[in-house]
Amino acid sequence: MKKILKGLRNILVILFVVGLCAAGVLVFQGYQLYREALEKTPLEARIAEVRSQEDYTAFSELPKTYRDAVVAVEDHRFYEHGGVDPVAIGRAVWIDLCTMSFAEGGSTITQQVAKNLYFTQEKKLTRKIAEVFMAWDLEKLCEKDEILELYVNSIYFGNGCYTVKAASLSYFGKEPAAMTDYESTLLAGIPNAPSVYDLTENPDLAAQRQRQVVSMMVEHKCLDPEQAAAILS
Repeated sequence: MKKILKGLRNILVILFVVGLCAAGVLVFQGYQLYREALEKTPLEARIAEVRSQEDYTAFSELPKTYRDAVVAVEDHRFYEHGGVDPVAIGRAVWIDLCTMSFAEGGSTITQQVAKNLYFTQEKKLTRKIAEVFMAWDLEKLCEKDEILELYVNSIYFGNGCYTVKAASLSYFGKEPAAMTDYESTLLAGIPNAPSVYDLTENPDLAAQRQRQVVSMMVEHKCLDPEQAAAILS
């Protein structure tokens, strides 16, 4: 029995060392991808490109309900973490292990901005690691409100819209600042799955997603139940 236990211990040690080496290789490759992206286009220049868009919307022009809805549904600890949320990552890893998939990414709003500025949507670990390094740089360079501003000006809303202004004009025929609470919560849910929640194609599914958004706003104390009911009515 002692020999068996010793053999198992040795196997576990070997597996641990191999896993550690593999993780080190992935981190190195992700860091290289991050460095290559910055060498091609510095972060300041990439941000300036996004801000130079004709339909760029400033943070001050976003309705508070819309801002709260985006944070509640996408990254409710956004104003507390430093670009990466260990709690969300741990939850995502657990779900992925249980489902044997890579469905959950645990990405913060900052990480999503990093991805949108530089990387593809491809679900690869090296890309995720590069995204983390870039997210840390973003947090050093920008204030939280600036990062949220970049986020809503660089995500896809379906129907060919890649900024909050384009989406607001397309779906509601108005500037973002004029969106009602109902429209704000409706729009905030779309980027999670733009092709699924596209208002022109699947209004019923978009409405279901809106109810999830409002529910999360209540859960995270952005709305009380009465306010939530009033919005959905």
